[in-house]
Amino acid sequence: MPAKIFVPTVSAPAKIERIRQLGADLVVAGDRYADALAAAQQWEMDSGAMSVHAFDQYETLVGQGSVALELAEQAGELDTVLVPVGGGGLIAGMAAYLAGTVRVVGVEPDGAPTLTCARAHGKPADAPAGSIAADALAPRRIGDLVFPITERYVDRVVLVDDPSIRAAQSRLWQALRIAAEPAAAVGVAALLSGAYRPAPDEHVAAVISGANMTPSGLAA
Repeated sequence: MPAKIFVPTVSAPAKIERIRQLGADLVVAGDRYADALAAAQQWEMDSGAMSVHAFDQYETLVGQGSVALELAEQAGELDTVLVPVGGGGLIAGMAAYLAGTVRVVGVEPDGAPTLTCARAHGKPADAPAGSIAADALAPRRIGDLVFPITERYVDRVVLVDDPSIRAAQSRLWQALRIAAEPAAAVGVAALLSGAYRPAPDEHVAAVISGANMTPSGLAA
């Protein structure tokens, strides 16, 4: 199917190149995801095209929630799952599927705390959009559909700083040869930094959610 994809200039070059390789009509619009979303919404109004929101749409939530189904099938019994949070589609979809059977903990960069800010305000609220993970985890705010799901099913949210994210990327590459972009490494960063401390015998999974980066970004 033909697709027109809108991303901001902060997007990782590897992500931009991959989208182009897949044959989409790519538009790089604005500095941040809020700018790209505004451009996409304008295109939708002008063209009548069907919109597929990156995170705040039921179909997107259901699709991303299938990650929890796969994890349940592959990992066996779990106590806790650490999930990266940006707009919140992934964590809301997974939390809705797990629905209290597994503790779901969100992990955010401290420079882009969208869900943390929303919880502090009791509703989606504008958050900073910094951090080395801003290319994937820094929309302006958590999704309106996402927030009530996370309020019901997400146990808590922890924050990690950029050095911890870099350290997690390096450890994943050195130990497992997993090339994780910064946004994907936040769950591992939470474990390595102590932002999340498992209890004795607690079975914890960390979702590693993307590899939009080049090998030069990893330590040998």
